[in-house]
Amino acid sequence: MEQKSKNPIRDLHPNIWAVSLTSFLMDISSEMVLNILPLFLSSVLGVRTNIIGIIEGIAEATSSVLKVFSGWLSDKLRSRKWLAVTGYAISALAKPFFYFANTWSSIGAIRWADRVGKGVRTAPRDALVADTVKHEQRGLAFGLHRAADTAGAMIGILIAALVVWKFQSAGSSLQESTFRTIVLVSIIPAILAVISLAVMTKERKPKGEAKAPRISFKGLGKNFLVFMIIVGIFDLGNSSDAFLVLRAQDRGMSALHILLMLAVFNLIYALISTPAGFISDKIGRKKLILGGWTMYALIYLGFALAQNAIHIWLLYMAYGLYYGMAYGTAKAMLSDLVPEDLRGTAYGTYNAILGILDFPASLIAGLLWSGFGNWKGFGPSAPFYFGASLAAIAIVLMLLWKPSKPQIKVVEGTTTV
Repeated sequence: MEQKSKNPIRDLHPNIWAVSLTSFLMDISSEMVLNILPLFLSSVLGVRTNIIGIIEGIAEATSSVLKVFSGWLSDKLRSRKWLAVTGYAISALAKPFFYFANTWSSIGAIRWADRVGKGVRTAPRDALVADTVKHEQRGLAFGLHRAADTAGAMIGILIAALVVWKFQSAGSSLQESTFRTIVLVSIIPAILAVISLAVMTKERKPKGEAKAPRISFKGLGKNFLVFMIIVGIFDLGNSSDAFLVLRAQDRGMSALHILLMLAVFNLIYALISTPAGFISDKIGRKKLILGGWTMYALIYLGFALAQNAIHIWLLYMAYGLYYGMAYGTAKAMLSDLVPEDLRGTAYGTYNAILGILDFPASLIAGLLWSGFGNWKGFGPSAPFYFGASLAAIAIVLMLLWKPSKPQIKVVEGTTTV
């Protein structure tokens, strides 16, 4: 009888480690820039909150539309790796152009190009992770990947904070020269991320016969459709985290303090993701997701009521717990609900729908905050009340939903749903 390893992390396929390293490096690059981008738009360029919401919404929606096509294409080609490498390369090439941008429209165009790269890479990468591990390892694999991704984000934010501390006073708003210095530094890990994925990962073709699937919900099944409806309701209230950064600034926090707070958030997120994924393999994904969503609703309610920087700090720390519990677990649950040969399409569709919803979510948040034209909106608390309310509705629907048990079969020694 084969003895099970006492350390299940060591049993994971080398691809999981390679993909995790790539995400770690790219997030160092991306989070250095993207977390201070709302501050650059607001403090340096004087852009209003509703315009920031439009920029974020269009960028994420574009990314997500591409995810469904790249996921479908990875199923059709039976190849995940090189689509993922291409996506990472596009994002790496977009980064240097932030250095030259001096209008909100140019920032929006570069943000769009960066998200095109994310749209191309995400679904094939997630499908590669799901294809590489056994059913009982999926939660752990996605949890480890999220932990590496988030650890990279934390380091990227700390590097950005170091640059801010070095080049401007601690209590001041973000300055243009500081932003451009951060952009230059971010280029290095972006290039390394592309190289690591290209060199270290091995293609793993999905099991079964080659197919040319159509982009359709039909083959993905009823469980997938219901799951997407519930998650979609939740996501409509989950506007861009740029609004959380702007809320922190609204409560009197400086650029340096915001970056340090984001670093702590990502540290908590990274520490929670792997054990949460492992626990979801043992007790079920649904319980972890429900726990995370409940925490999210309370956190957003807290952001609506927050009065000072201390409140924002505590809420952002709790926000890291939510992400660690729910984000990777939802992706692991998705792979449990669909056939293996359609995982690329499933992940692409999942990310596409949520990304498309990011546009109205961010647009609604911006309008609720600052209004449009002569209408002044309801103020900074309104987007967070809205997000908490939709999260509560999604929690009730998830509690009522009883997914049918997936059919599990064994193919060449690997458990497949």
